[in-house]
Amino acid sequence: MNFSNTLIHWYLQNKRDLPWRNTVNPYQIWLSEIMLQQTRVAQGLPYFLKFIDRFPTVFDLANADEQEVLKLWQGLGYYSRARNLHKTSQIVALNFEGKFPDNYNDLLELKGIGEYTAAAIASFAYNENVPVVDGNVFRVLSRYFNIETDIASSGAKKEFTALAKELLPDGKTNLFNQAIMEFGALQCVPKNPNCENCVLNSSCLALKFKKVSDLPIKLKKTKVQKRFFNYLIFKDAIGNTILQKRTQKGIWHNLYEFSLIETLDETSDLEVMELIERQNFIKNQIENIKLLNPIKINHKLSHQHLSVSFWEVQVEGKIENGIDYKSALNFPFPIVIYNFISKNWK
Repeated sequence: MNFSNTLIHWYLQNKRDLPWRNTVNPYQIWLSEIMLQQTRVAQGLPYFLKFIDRFPTVFDLANADEQEVLKLWQGLGYYSRARNLHKTSQIVALNFEGKFPDNYNDLLELKGIGEYTAAAIASFAYNENVPVVDGNVFRVLSRYFNIETDIASSGAKKEFTALAKELLPDGKTNLFNQAIMEFGALQCVPKNPNCENCVLNSSCLALKFKKVSDLPIKLKKTKVQKRFFNYLIFKDAIGNTILQKRTQKGIWHNLYEFSLIETLDETSDLEVMELIERQNFIKNQIENIKLLNPIKINHKLSHQHLSVSFWEVQVEGKIENGIDYKSALNFPFPIVIYNFISKNWK
């Protein structure tokens, strides 16, 4: 049985009907690949459609304000992707007259485009003979060929890329790359794959040696940092508040938030209230402090777990440069803030 042809045949019968598969437009393919990094298709699809509707060409995206791009991206996470997306669109529009490079090596030179994304664009848009290697590909190849290499090790990417390249069928790179990724997403899933109804079950070595649940091997574990956020929603006599922009590097760069008190450890409500009393965000006299969510919101990011509390802080007089609720919602927020205020602050 031919591994590559079997996968392609399976793909043509089982592939999902997704808009970026019905085009060889590198702009749309690039946009979809950036969005689907660390993101499920079901979550990313509505964002893709919104972006294509608002920015139908790379010129439209390049001419947009970064704040608008971040607002449209709100809720998709990993916001550095959106910032790099915007910057890359400007480079393509200005330096390449709106035309994406038509080969893998030149695509790699663009900001925010790594080896996987460059290979995806080059093969899907231009059918260049380069393999794609993502988590799905690692999983399919490691199981089918019984590869025990730790996929988090330094040499794993090179080993799997070389194997994937050997498997590329002449003239069908675009189909094969999409087929193996789709196979990993729908059939050879991480947990409890349906091996009985798999087109590769007669030759899969992991199934033969009863190692499906053991592969791929990934020994390196991500260290998770715990952080404790207390957001202060200041309110003056007319209901205005203040926002601040996160300009420091790290999570949520260039997004907006309320005044923040971050503590190193979990802190009692009384201790937080004492910190709020000593705050220097505004000069107005504090009248009342109220915790809006007695049960803290646990917000998980890839390398950080956030414990988030929201405090309403009523103050005397009028807040200088204050902003009302309706206007505030136009700013790009981290989704944990947006979801809370859209339900609890009006």
